[in-house]
Amino acid sequence: MPAFRILLFTAAFPLGLFAGSDSPPSWVQESSTRIPPPYSAKVSSAALLNEQHMTVDAGGKVVTHYRRAIKILTRDGRDDAVAAVHYLTRDGKVKEMHAWLLTPGGFVKSYKKEDVVDLGSFGDDMYDEYRLKLIRANLPEVGSVFAYEADVEEKSVFTQELFAFQQRLPSLESRFVLTLPAGWTAKGVLFNHDPIQPLVEGSTYTWEVKNLPFIETEEEGPETDSLAPRLAVTFFPPGDASGSGPVLRSWADVSRWLTELSTGQDEQSAELVQKAKELTAGAVTEYDKIRAIGTYVQKVKYVSIQTGLARGGGYRPHPAGMVFKKQYGDCKDKANLMRSMLEAAGISSYLISIYSGDRDYVRQDWPSPLQFNHAIIAVRISDTTKAPTVLDGAALGRLLIFDPTDEHTPVGDLPFYEQGSYALIEAGEKGLLARMPVTPEGTNHEEISVNGTLAASGALQASFSSRAQGQDAAESRRHFEHRQRPDYIKDTERWFGRSAKGVVVEKVEPVDSFATGEFKLDVEFNAPAYAQSMQGRMLVFRPSVVNPRNQVYLAEDKRTTPVVLDARSFHKQVNLKLPEDFKVDEMPDNGSLKTRFGTYRCEFKVNGNELLFTEDLNVEPMTVPASEYSSVKKFFQQVWSAEQAPIVLVKN
Repeated sequence: MPAFRILLFTAAFPLGLFAGSDSPPSWVQESSTRIPPPYSAKVSSAALLNEQHMTVDAGGKVVTHYRRAIKILTRDGRDDAVAAVHYLTRDGKVKEMHAWLLTPGGFVKSYKKEDVVDLGSFGDDMYDEYRLKLIRANLPEVGSVFAYEADVEEKSVFTQELFAFQQRLPSLESRFVLTLPAGWTAKGVLFNHDPIQPLVEGSTYTWEVKNLPFIETEEEGPETDSLAPRLAVTFFPPGDASGSGPVLRSWADVSRWLTELSTGQDEQSAELVQKAKELTAGAVTEYDKIRAIGTYVQKVKYVSIQTGLARGGGYRPHPAGMVFKKQYGDCKDKANLMRSMLEAAGISSYLISIYSGDRDYVRQDWPSPLQFNHAIIAVRISDTTKAPTVLDGAALGRLLIFDPTDEHTPVGDLPFYEQGSYALIEAGEKGLLARMPVTPEGTNHEEISVNGTLAASGALQASFSSRAQGQDAAESRRHFEHRQRPDYIKDTERWFGRSAKGVVVEKVEPVDSFATGEFKLDVEFNAPAYAQSMQGRMLVFRPSVVNPRNQVYLAEDKRTTPVVLDARSFHKQVNLKLPEDFKVDEMPDNGSLKTRFGTYRCEFKVNGNELLFTEDLNVEPMTVPASEYSSVKKFFQQVWSAEQAPIVLVKN
């Protein structure tokens, strides 16, 4: 997902802690004796130790010492035997890196300098100072322990750090240690876990968590970062006199710092101004101007070039004139280019920092740029402009929120994973952390119609038509554009094949109306055995024919994580011409459901030899706690049961 980089400028701890021979150091030997508790077969490996010790000096230099040991529990766990540390090419270095593999039979393999692979961290960047050093064990034996440690020296951008106590794998012992210069203090906030008071010894702070369980991957579940314990730390020099960058105590501090970084980067070239005038020449309304410029910027190629990271370069957009000339840039470059072009058209706007991929990631109680990985834009609009993604920005006025990097979501809409998220509107002292708009009910909507003829043999000849709007259209558009046509047709065949055996797709016609936000799909198909025929005298079939592509399926009996629901709705109408010599013998009852998760209605009618089946589903956007899983599961099971209910025809 396109994003500017989260820079974790971590630091560390006295050197000289590595074993001087091929034998593993004592901490590895000690960790290898720990016995994990019994886990389910889903758990591929377990972290025996996950430790990060960060040492900061008054001038901003930081050194991080990493220690990690895992036990491989299954064949799949062999892929977890990887040591990886990031560093900056210009302002940092990996001072030491070692790894060891201890097999159940007592064999010890030591990995040395020649085993280290140096890679670019992000494959979509043309040039990136942020790199990765990696050691990988080659198909280690199940039951082995893989351990590594490394020292990374860097220059910090600001006095903050994030530490994940675990990912999805269980962790027996996880620890973050921070050593500061004399007179400095630190404050930590723990997310997704009960508060923990650090052990403080002089200027060293230690936060420790033990026996963290495995985090299940469940359908419609939250991202790992919304479940796994994370520590957010800010450290403060005496009197704020720091050589380690800005001290960020409030969201106003963060807004001011980010605004200063981008100040002047929106200066316009003559060519940029001319292009903005060309794009808006035929625009009648303010909204038309914004849409014309937004659509243009979406087509600018996404390419990231990251330089000067240790001096804030990871957060500073490149000059708009340069991005316009080269026709490529990353998310903050594209947002800044749009800001510049809007200014040329007489419309003001602000950059927004947001987290892309998890709407629950950013927390109010830790003011930090480290909570963001993406940049979008807030366009200041008048009362005449109406759109689903308008936010009341208080002193900043009415703001239209838009992501110029997501080429599948037009102006007036936002990707699901950004809706409802906290994001920072960068407006200097007036900047504010605000929840992004959530598009109202019916915005993400699909109109579906199916018309078909059912033969006495049970064969069905039918046409399917879908008209999707909002994020339903964006998802359909994304799928269509990322697949070659033959593959897209095969995907459609598999989708229809889930509704009936032996489906033959005869025609597929997708039409993307991006300007109106609509995606159309027309399909003609036949199913030779759609209805089950019983001795030629009875036919049994499902009237729903084709299920929508994006449905919620909750199959587990129990749930350990919340259920994340996006706002969706559809209306479907099925018209089936029945065989003339058959009549309806059994038909499901009409039904309706109303819950806080959503509503559902279905209706069956017969008019002569024609069957009309209609259904409407509306799903509310929310995160449902695991304690309410049985209720939300029941709702979607009832919807599913209504769609699967059969109709029985008998021969006259």
